[in-house]
Amino acid sequence: MSDVHPDLRTAARFLPRTLVSAWTLPLLRALPPPSGPLPTGVTVTERALPGGVRVRIVSGPPSAAARPALLWIHGGGYVIGAARQDDALCGRFAQALDAVVVSVDYRLAPRHPYPAALDDVLAAYTFVHEEARALGIDPARVAIGGASAGGGLAAALVLRVHDAGLPAPALQLLVYPMLDDRTVSREVDATHHRVWSPTSNRLGWTAYLPVAPGSDGVPDHAAAARRADLHGLPPAWVGVGTHDLFHDEDLAYAARLRAAGVDVTTEVVEGAFHGFDQVLPGAQVSRAFFGSQVRALQHAFGRDSGRR
Repeated sequence: MSDVHPDLRTAARFLPRTLVSAWTLPLLRALPPPSGPLPTGVTVTERALPGGVRVRIVSGPPSAAARPALLWIHGGGYVIGAARQDDALCGRFAQALDAVVVSVDYRLAPRHPYPAALDDVLAAYTFVHEEARALGIDPARVAIGGASAGGGLAAALVLRVHDAGLPAPALQLLVYPMLDDRTVSREVDATHHRVWSPTSNRLGWTAYLPVAPGSDGVPDHAAAARRADLHGLPPAWVGVGTHDLFHDEDLAYAARLRAAGVDVTTEVVEGAFHGFDQVLPGAQVSRAFFGSQVRALQHAFGRDSGRR
């Protein structure tokens, strides 16, 4: 435990190393998604989009001026979770940024494998732009973000938007993203991992991908780390803990983005395990992690005087 961040040691003693497995998946999917209280003045409305995907629109009091927007994609290894679980987090983003946050209830694997989830988040991104005026959104200031599998979907959505010639997001906010299926084939020291283990990772990728994870033929729109050419993509913020299974793949992707000329900010948290900020959102280390994301979004939205 001496290697775990001091703010997280107590939680690390009790958290499972593997939360999602073949045995626990049915139970986790049957449970209602966890949710926290919304910040004062923040409201949530739900909309059904053509095709059936639902979004949750999180915002503060009405404003006469057009606001920036964040399309947010929840985590859950592609197999569990719902947009509702991140209402409190989206409310914090909405309040801190005076922004509209649109959270996507995408379809889950294995019932709905790739590209179902990606189709759903693309539909939500299209909705944000097509309905920008009605939603009070400035279409020139729209970011895409997500955590864990949501971060992987965010990165994949950026690739799909780029390839389709659609309006580019102002920022891709990748919070410990699940980017590379080939991690299932690597030997890793899982001593300090919590919540998301190699076992969970193999289960998630196997459920989502059209072929076996780690094999040839995985589309780069399914696993963004497979993309060979990263030139021309929008700025990125990539954050991950040193005790996260995704640490190496995330920093490798950030380095490749940077080498391709993309403006990248990385936030590496020493001794932090996967999802630490959602387990302990009030911890000082979690608040600092969230603050780094807010500053990156403020910069992307043109609300600061420079990168901090």
